[in-house]
Amino acid sequence: MSHVHLVGIGGAGLSAIARVLLERGVTVTGSDRTLSALAQAVREAGARVYIGHDAENIRGADTIVRSSAIPDENVEIQAAFLLGIPVLKRAEFMPYLLRDKRCVAIAGTHGKTTTTAMIAWLLVALGQDPSFIVGGNVANLGRNARAGKGTIFVIEADEYDRMFLGLEPSIAVVTNVEHDHPDCFPTEADFRQAFLEFSRKVQPGGVLLTCRDDQGARWLHAQMIAAGRGPLSYGLNHWLGHPGPDYYSRGLQINPAGGYDFEFLSRSASEQGSGQAYKVSLQVPGHHNVLNATAALAVAATLRLPLDQAARALGDFRGAARRFEVKGQTRQITVIDDYAHHPTEIRATLAAARARYPGQEIWAVWQPHTYSRTRALYAEFLQAFEDADHVVVLDVYAAREAPPANGLSSREIAREIQHRSAYYRPGLLQSPDWLIKQLKPGAVLLVLSAGDADQLSRSVLAGLKEQV
Repeated sequence: MSHVHLVGIGGAGLSAIARVLLERGVTVTGSDRTLSALAQAVREAGARVYIGHDAENIRGADTIVRSSAIPDENVEIQAAFLLGIPVLKRAEFMPYLLRDKRCVAIAGTHGKTTTTAMIAWLLVALGQDPSFIVGGNVANLGRNARAGKGTIFVIEADEYDRMFLGLEPSIAVVTNVEHDHPDCFPTEADFRQAFLEFSRKVQPGGVLLTCRDDQGARWLHAQMIAAGRGPLSYGLNHWLGHPGPDYYSRGLQINPAGGYDFEFLSRSASEQGSGQAYKVSLQVPGHHNVLNATAALAVAATLRLPLDQAARALGDFRGAARRFEVKGQTRQITVIDDYAHHPTEIRATLAAARARYPGQEIWAVWQPHTYSRTRALYAEFLQAFEDADHVVVLDVYAAREAPPANGLSSREIAREIQHRSAYYRPGLLQSPDWLIKQLKPGAVLLVLSAGDADQLSRSVLAGLKEQV
């Protein structure tokens, strides 16, 4: 492959692939409906990026890679079919991208972006020069992908459209297994089956690490044991009366940065430093990030890297884009972007905000993501905002879906949500004045969105600064 054209190059998955290919010397072109920030970054890195789809865009390409959102009817895909150019989805393209590399794959309904970013960062900090693909820019590295010279390729193993089934990892991490993407996996059984298939793809002699603290991951762990495989586990040291996880953290204490201090240990006598406690002091907040860091250190232990250095590197980790990303502070008001779009993620993010900003007023602005997810998890969404003082519901971000014929009203969601102070505010993205007026000094604004509501954070900050 010397010239790869990516249809949907502005998305998190394909923009990362584009970066890796460019750094390997491959000619990269691509197209998308709009020039997203990721598409602009890829253009600046050397790719030719077209806005809009046209058959002429694929001229000269020997391989086409398309995102999950691109249908067969797309004009560029049709042109490739006519010309006999191979058209691949990410799952089909992964073996080429990972050839001759040791794959470390991080899967899970929640936490995979941050965990992948943590592992990529600590490997860079420890001089391993890894390749990596992450679902958001890694703050410490200033990018979401890289083609390193080392033998390890760290990749966020996305379950959507079953992309992760194109991987055959040496090390696989499963952070949790909780039903999501009902447009792709209609039932929880479908979802769990996909994760079971992913786990079976771990190479002979490889390692599967599952989170002991998650019910779905425990189910997966038990399934793999029953199949004669020997998975390992990680988690927190609170399993009284049960066999504890193979890698665990203990002694959690809130630190001045708003994150947690804790100790990491290994139960395995075969691991370097078994029984020794390694102190970690995280900057990123939240109980869930302790679990993510525990997974990252378990991978470091599996790779037999010096755990004292890995623990120190995690103390310098500043997070990933749109994962509790503090966008700014003005008039003593803090504005934060977060990608949370599942009830469990919303609860975890709000709990982290409550721990980091005790006693401060928290405003949660939620943009529901896709009609299918909002409908399938409706009851859970209604109960996910307990740790917020105020909730603002925006219109549903349709993404790849068409609006349902019978409708799904955000106004109705705001009325039914289990909260004492919930609002529906149409048009807030275009005119944030109402929200700006509500925010008092000391308030924390959390924008929860996997869609385009991150633009609201920029608008609110700009408006607040104008008032100053």
